[in-house]
Amino acid sequence: MIGRIFTVGGFTLLSRVTGFFRDVVLAAVLGAGPVADAFFVALRLPNHFRAIFAEGAFNAAFVPAYARIREQGGPGPAQLFADRVFTILFGLGGVLVLLALLLTPAVISLLAPGRSEVPGRFALAVELTWITFPYLLLMSLVTLYGGILNALARFAAAAAAPILLNVAMMAALAVAVLFPTPGHAAAWGVLIAGVLEALLVGGDTLRNGVLTVFRWPKWDEDVKRFFNALAPATIGSAGTQIALFADTVIASFLAAGALSALYYADRLNQLPIGVVGIAVGTVLLPEMASRIAAGDEVGARRAQRRAIELTLLLTIPCLVAFLILPDLIMRALFMRGKFTAADATAAWQTLVAYALGLLPFVLIRSVTATFLARGDTATPVKASLTAVAVNVAFKALFYSFTALAQVGLALATSIGAWLNLGLVIWFAARRGHLVLDPALRSAMLRLTAAAIALAAVLLLARGPVAELFAGWTSWRDESTLAVLAMMGGVVYAAAIFALFGKEWLAALRARKHPLPMRPPLQPD
Repeated sequence: MIGRIFTVGGFTLLSRVTGFFRDVVLAAVLGAGPVADAFFVALRLPNHFRAIFAEGAFNAAFVPAYARIREQGGPGPAQLFADRVFTILFGLGGVLVLLALLLTPAVISLLAPGRSEVPGRFALAVELTWITFPYLLLMSLVTLYGGILNALARFAAAAAAPILLNVAMMAALAVAVLFPTPGHAAAWGVLIAGVLEALLVGGDTLRNGVLTVFRWPKWDEDVKRFFNALAPATIGSAGTQIALFADTVIASFLAAGALSALYYADRLNQLPIGVVGIAVGTVLLPEMASRIAAGDEVGARRAQRRAIELTLLLTIPCLVAFLILPDLIMRALFMRGKFTAADATAAWQTLVAYALGLLPFVLIRSVTATFLARGDTATPVKASLTAVAVNVAFKALFYSFTALAQVGLALATSIGAWLNLGLVIWFAARRGHLVLDPALRSAMLRLTAAAIALAAVLLLARGPVAELFAGWTSWRDESTLAVLAMMGGVVYAAAIFALFGKEWLAALRARKHPLPMRPPLQPD
């Protein structure tokens, strides 16, 4: 499992690196003003619906179901099930896109009412959304194909697909002068990327002999069970997106640049979430589902335990950096072109608020996997909806404190994340699905000690290192950040080695147990 996690994590890291360059280009070309805000509204709308109906809910219900059917019945029933789900998903996605295109002005008025007060900004947001929204249907297909491949322990294509989004957007922004505004260029880049991603992941399913075809849906037991799991998962995903909708609605009433500050801060916060949290969850879910279907409960719990250990090991350096060096990070990465020092200040303050919830963000997928692998999508929903209600309540409360601005929105998100994780752990422990055994507790304590050592070194070294480059007129912040990153990496690695020993690290790498999965069909 560790090898597959690093495969997904490696491609995700490459995606985040290219995403960073994409954001650098976005910041330089769009800045953080009205055009940027309009584009981010247009990008958020299809992403919200994708998270509700595609990635979030669909993966939670489909991957365990497909893995179970293939494990217990073989490739034939699994292919039949996937074909029927593909037909339903394509039809529903197409209808949703058509409705959204027809109702875009009303939707933006509802979700970003602050933009409707300025006719030029509102019209631009509507126009850009018309371009980006078909991306939803394409991503629904990518999610289905990726779910099939993940259940077969083939993760590379789905993990690499987001790289195409970054490349396509940068290419479009490079020729932004050919478009009415840079926002139009970015929007067309999003749509082109959707086509490329669907071709990439769909092509991999074709090579593995599992490409879906249209087949008249039949309400058999497998499809019925899938939708019984999909319904609560959709509600849970919708609850999470409600909180993000609240961000968009409230931020639209704040000063220009608030939405952009949220975007850039969230992009950095999403780096460990994607590279670590989502990568681990992506690999863990089909493995646990397969083991539970085969009756291997001990193996499923062991896989979950080492996933949690690995998640914490890789996330702690990011958490410490975001809390100790957020201003330096934002200036070094984005402060150029139209992205000003004031924009960097707003973004790093928002990043700190997001970072306070980073641990629950990265751990939640590993913890909820124990329910989803058993086909229980309802229990995580209870925790999610409770956390969303608290999250939105805090957003409304913090909005009344005008000094907080978008920072209050990010802080409320972190509060909700901690509550969500706490409830899921409580539910899992109460049912015996998750055991915080002495080995795991010991590992968590030692990782905390390593985090403290890393934080102390960064705090003590920041001033002297900054002095080294104080006279530089360019690349000052970038060089300071690079040196501190190298120092922090050496100290953290040494602390881990001293606290755990090479035996623990070797065991973490070596504990690989192949999935008890039937081999995939070979193409004719």
